[in-house]
Amino acid sequence: MPSVGRVLETSLYVDELERSIDFYTRLFGFEKMVADDRFCALNVRGEQVLLLFRKRGTLEPMVFPGGILPPHDGDGQTHLAFTIAREDEEEWTKSLSAANVPIESRVTWPRGGFSLYFRDPDGHLLELVSPGCWIIY
Repeated sequence: MPSVGRVLETSLYVDELERSIDFYTRLFGFEKMVADDRFCALNVRGEQVLLLFRKRGTLEPMVFPGGILPPHDGDGQTHLAFTIAREDEEEWTKSLSAANVPIESRVTWPRGGFSLYFRDPDGHLLELVSPGCWIIY
Protein backbone atom coordinates (compact mmCIF):
# COMPACT_ATOMS: atom_id res chain seq x y z
CA MET A 1 0.00 0.00 0.00
CA PRO A 2 1.40 3.46 -0.83
CA SER A 3 1.84 5.81 2.12
CA VAL A 4 0.39 9.26 2.67
CA GLY A 5 2.05 12.31 4.18
CA ARG A 6 0.77 14.69 6.81
CA VAL A 7 -2.69 16.25 6.94
CA LEU A 8 -2.45 19.37 4.77
CA GLU A 9 -5.94 20.88 5.04
CA THR A 10 -8.52 20.92 7.78
CA SER A 11 -11.99 22.41 7.26
CA LEU A 12 -14.46 24.04 9.58
CA TYR A 13 -17.95 25.08 8.50
CA VAL A 14 -19.07 28.38 9.99
CA ASP A 15 -22.20 30.51 10.13
CA GLU A 16 -20.57 33.92 9.69
CA LEU A 17 -17.42 33.73 7.60
CA GLU A 18 -16.04 37.20 8.40
CA ARG A 19 -16.53 36.67 12.14
CA SER A 20 -14.56 33.42 11.97
CA ILE A 21 -11.82 34.93 9.81
CA ASP A 22 -11.44 37.69 12.39
CA PHE A 23 -11.32 35.17 15.28
CA TYR A 24 -8.62 32.95 13.74
CA THR A 25 -6.46 35.77 12.35
CA ARG A 26 -6.67 37.83 15.55
CA LEU A 27 -6.23 35.04 18.11
CA PHE A 28 -3.69 32.86 16.29
CA GLY A 29 -2.16 35.29 13.80
CA PHE A 30 -3.00 33.04 10.85
CA GLU A 31 -2.47 34.74 7.51
CA LYS A 32 -5.31 34.88 5.00
CA MET A 33 -4.12 33.33 1.73
CA VAL A 34 -7.24 33.45 -0.42
CA ALA A 35 -10.92 34.10 0.24
CA ASP A 36 -14.24 34.77 -1.41
CA ASP A 37 -17.84 34.91 -0.19
CA ARG A 38 -17.98 31.14 0.52
CA PHE A 39 -14.57 30.30 2.04
CA CYS A 40 -11.22 31.47 3.37
CA ALA A 41 -7.89 29.62 3.37
CA LEU A 42 -5.66 30.47 6.34
CA ASN A 43 -1.94 29.71 6.51
CA VAL A 44 -1.08 27.77 9.68
CA ARG A 45 2.64 28.43 10.19
CA GLY A 46 3.51 27.63 6.59
CA GLU A 47 2.78 23.95 7.25
CA GLN A 48 -0.97 23.50 7.03
CA VAL A 49 -4.10 25.18 5.72
CA LEU A 50 -7.19 25.87 7.80
CA LEU A 51 -10.17 26.20 5.48
CA LEU A 52 -13.18 28.10 6.78
CA PHE A 53 -16.29 27.41 4.71
CA ARG A 54 -19.57 29.26 5.04
CA LYS A 55 -22.18 26.63 5.89
CA ARG A 56 -24.24 25.66 2.85
CA GLY A 57 -21.88 27.72 0.66
CA THR A 58 -20.49 24.85 -1.42
CA LEU A 59 -23.52 22.66 -2.09
CA GLU A 60 -23.01 22.65 -5.86
CA PRO A 61 -19.94 21.49 -7.81
CA MET A 62 -17.54 24.33 -8.63
CA VAL A 63 -15.95 24.31 -12.07
CA PHE A 64 -12.37 25.58 -12.31
CA PRO A 65 -10.03 25.61 -15.34
CA GLY A 66 -8.22 22.64 -13.80
CA GLY A 67 -11.24 20.52 -12.87
CA ILE A 68 -14.32 20.28 -10.70
CA LEU A 69 -14.47 20.70 -6.93
CA PRO A 70 -17.16 18.30 -5.64
CA PRO A 71 -19.82 19.71 -3.32
CA HIS A 72 -19.33 19.43 0.44
CA ASP A 73 -20.78 20.84 3.63
CA GLY A 74 -20.81 20.25 7.34
CA ASP A 75 -22.85 21.11 10.38
CA GLY A 76 -22.51 20.72 14.09
CA GLN A 77 -19.66 21.27 16.50
CA THR A 78 -16.34 19.67 15.60
CA HIS A 79 -12.91 19.47 17.24
CA LEU A 80 -9.52 20.78 16.17
CA ALA A 81 -6.20 20.82 18.08
CA PHE A 82 -3.14 23.04 17.64
CA THR A 83 0.24 22.25 19.14
CA ILE A 84 1.90 24.64 21.57
CA ALA A 85 5.12 24.61 23.54
CA ARG A 86 4.75 23.51 27.16
CA GLU A 87 6.31 26.77 28.40
CA ASP A 88 3.70 28.88 26.53
CA GLU A 89 0.74 27.82 28.69
CA GLU A 90 0.68 30.97 30.82
CA GLU A 91 1.02 33.23 27.78
CA TRP A 92 -1.83 31.39 26.00
CA THR A 93 -4.00 31.58 29.12
CA LYS A 94 -3.46 35.36 29.22
CA SER A 95 -4.05 35.74 25.48
CA LEU A 96 -7.32 33.83 25.60
CA SER A 97 -8.49 35.86 28.58
CA ALA A 98 -7.56 39.14 26.86
CA ALA A 99 -9.57 38.02 23.81
CA ASN A 100 -12.57 37.18 26.04
CA VAL A 101 -12.29 33.51 25.11
CA PRO A 102 -13.00 31.42 28.22
CA ILE A 103 -11.02 28.26 28.80
CA GLU A 104 -13.57 25.48 29.16
CA SER A 105 -11.22 22.84 30.53
CA ARG A 106 -7.59 21.97 31.24
CA VAL A 107 -6.51 18.32 31.09
CA THR A 108 -3.20 16.81 32.20
CA TRP A 109 -2.31 13.71 30.17
CA PRO A 110 -0.61 10.54 31.50
CA ARG A 111 2.46 11.17 29.29
CA GLY A 112 2.96 14.58 30.94
CA GLY A 113 1.39 16.90 28.40
CA PHE A 114 -1.63 19.11 28.89
CA SER A 115 -4.49 20.50 26.83
CA LEU A 116 -6.42 23.74 27.08
CA TYR A 117 -9.94 23.57 25.62
CA PHE A 118 -12.07 26.51 24.43
CA ARG A 119 -14.62 27.32 21.71
CA ASP A 120 -14.61 29.41 18.57
CA PRO A 121 -17.59 31.64 17.68
CA ASP A 122 -19.42 28.68 16.08
CA GLY A 123 -18.96 26.42 19.09
CA HIS A 124 -16.21 24.27 17.56
CA LEU A 125 -14.07 22.79 20.33
CA LEU A 126 -10.50 24.03 19.97
CA GLU A 127 -7.56 22.56 21.83
CA LEU A 128 -4.06 23.80 22.51
CA VAL A 129 -1.97 20.73 23.26
CA SER A 130 1.59 20.50 24.56
CA PRO A 131 4.10 17.71 23.95
CA GLY A 132 3.33 14.63 26.03
CA CYS A 133 -0.23 14.05 24.86
CA TRP A 134 0.36 11.59 22.03
CA ILE A 135 3.37 9.38 21.46
CA ILE A 136 3.98 11.29 18.19
CA TYR A 137 4.04 14.69 19.90
